[in-house]
Amino acid sequence: MPYSVQSKKTGTTYFLHARETESRGGKRLLHFFAKEVKEGVIDALPEGYVVTESEKTGLPLLKRA
Repeated sequence: MPYSVQSKKTGTTYFLHARETESRGGKRLLHFFAKEVKEGVIDALPEGYVVTESEKTGLPLLKRA
């Protein structure tokens, strides 16, 4: 089951995804939230991270603990 978070401000459900991207320093793992389940959806919160919510927009944010 995909990891999901419901926004307290809007009530919208968001699903956590991960994607490997190229950057100047090499490959990096990018985590992001999306409204729909897409390719790259993950089942658990990465170790050492917590989910917060933007007070302004209500979008979920992934931050290091």
